[in-house]
Order: sequence, then C-alpha cells, then structure tokens
Amino acid sequence: MSCCNSSETGFQRHDLTKRINAEDKRLINCRTVDVNQLMPLKYKWAWEHYLNGCANNWLPSEVPMQRDIELWKSDTLSPGERRVILRNLGFFATGESLVGNNIVLAIFKHITNPEARQYLLRQAFEEAVHTHAFLYIVESLGLDEREVFNMYHEVNSIRSKDAFEMTLTADILREGFTTETEAGIQQFLKNLVGFYVIMEGIFFYSGFVMILSFHRQNRMTGIGEQFQYILRDETIHLNFGIDLINGIKEENPGAWTPAFQEEISAMIAEAVEMEFLYAQDCLPKGILGLNADVFRDYVQYVGDRRLERIGLKARYGSRNPFPWMSETMDLLKEKNFFETRVTEYQHGALLQW
Repeated sequence: MSCCNSSETGFQRHDLTKRINAEDKRLINCRTVDVNQLMPLKYKWAWEHYLNGCANNWLPSEVPMQRDIELWKSDTLSPGERRVILRNLGFFATGESLVGNNIVLAIFKHITNPEARQYLLRQAFEEAVHTHAFLYIVESLGLDEREVFNMYHEVNSIRSKDAFEMTLTADILREGFTTETEAGIQQFLKNLVGFYVIMEGIFFYSGFVMILSFHRQNRMTGIGEQFQYILRDETIHLNFGIDLINGIKEENPGAWTPAFQEEISAMIAEAVEMEFLYAQDCLPKGILGLNADVFRDYVQYVGDRRLERIGLKARYGSRNPFPWMSETMDLLKEKNFFETRVTEYQHGALLQW
C-alpha cells in the first residue's frame, strides 16, 4: 500500500484504526505517519544517525578557554592568524544559525518519515549548541560581538555564501510550496543539497582545516577542541543528509532527471568557487603552512567526494592536500560503527583525544 494517491489533497484517505506497516512509510508526502509513529522502523539509517548524535552530547562550557585567552591577549599571534580566526568565527556563527532555521522553518514539515523527523529534532538542538559555542568563544576572548556576528553583512565572501543558502530556504517558505509535484520535489532536493552537501559538506570544511591547523600546533586549543566536536557532529549531519537525499531520489525517481542532475552538479560547482574565494579572503598571505592556492585543490577534492555520494560524476580530479583531515573524518564515521556500542561518540566530559 502506498501513502500517496491522486486524491484532491494529494494523499490517500487512511483507515485511522489500521496499524502502520513499515513499507507504508515514506520520507515525504505521507501524512499517515504524522503522529511520528517510530515503530516499526523503515529507515534504520535515520535511527542510527539519531543514536550516534545522542551519544555525542557536549556543551561549549565544558571546554576550558584559559590558554586561548592568554594567547589571544599576547602579541604572539600575527595579524594574519587573527584574521583567520575572526573570519571563521564570523562565518560559522551565522552559518550554523541558518542551518537551524532551515530545519525548523523549512524542511521539517515536509519530511513525513518519523525516524527522519526524530533525527532532525536532534540536529536542530546540535545547531543551537554550535551557535552557543561561537558566542562562548567570542565572550571568552573578549571580542567585539557586533564585528563577529555582523560579518555576513560586511564581508563579501561570507555574505555570498549566506545569501546562497538563504535563497534556498526562502524558496521552500514561499506561499503555495508543496512537494506533491515533481517540480516541488526537485526544489526540495535543491534545498537539501544546498544545506547538507554544500553548507555542511563544503562551506564548513575550509574553516575546519584552518582552525584545526592551529590545534595541530597546540595553539588556540580551546577553540580547536570545540571545532573538533563540531566536525564530529557535522560528519553525522552530512551522512544523514546524503542518506535522506538518496532516499528521496529512490522514492521519487521521476524527479531525478538528467537535466536536474546537471543543475545540481552546476550548483555544487558554484559553491566550490565561492568557498575558494572565501579561503582567499581568509588567507591573503600564507600562515601555518597554509595558503589560498592549496585550498582550490582541497575544495575541489571535497566537491568531488560530495558529488559522488549523491550519484553524480566527479568534476575536478584534484588531490587532497590535507590527508590528515580525511584520516580524522574516516575515524569518526567508520570506527566501531558495526559494534553494538558506538564508542567514539561520547559525552564531552568523557572524551579522550
């Protein structure tokens, strides 16, 4: 039995006394499970992502910042190093809030599968924690809050990325939007690609490299530790989003046309270029052994991996200049995942690095 029919409302009338079968549940367009009836599970991957997220509880206030405060107040950091830290705080502070807004305001009501909704509730909480982290860092270092939190207005490379994402949210929020048409499903998939594949899977990754490069040199370790926690959260967000996109494609194959695939590939290519321009803005001069040019290879490498995971052809063939990032992420997403207890996702107070 399918949840969907070509009735006046776009949905089949359902006998409310009939028990739900797992095969009846769909990721979108299935009002028969609006009560968030989790069992029986259909998409075990969604529930696994939820459990992994829950096992990774942490709060910014658990991370000591005294060494960062002392280093920031000293004359040890160069102007270029300070620029990198401030630019990344400015982008992440707004970027995380945009992801949270998109979940709560735009996509949650259109996702009708209960286990996927359960994960979205968890992710929304994590986005709030991430935003809290940047406020905690800004307060700890005594930074100008207005400067950091208004960079999306004042710094072109940040404004362009945020505007790119806000347009996708606005498209879903417009009056009359529905996922009951092929065009609507395609627009919804564009939103999911924009936030999971691009925002969380591309736009955040240059910043992770920059901040974790400080941490690898045992500098700004409080900020670095929080970015490690955020990277672990984002790894699950990305994996969930890709599973969600691929699941909707499978349930709605008519929407995944060759022309639409080209549109998505071009959209990711546009994002890759924006991220390179952001890296150029953060690194007008080399620091920490990093320079802007090497980020072109890195962002293209990341872009190829994202394209492949949603079933599209790689575009660039670039090498990965930061293999240590791949090693970090591989450990996060693969180690112990087939054991009964996912031991690498622990409460922050218990985490051993």
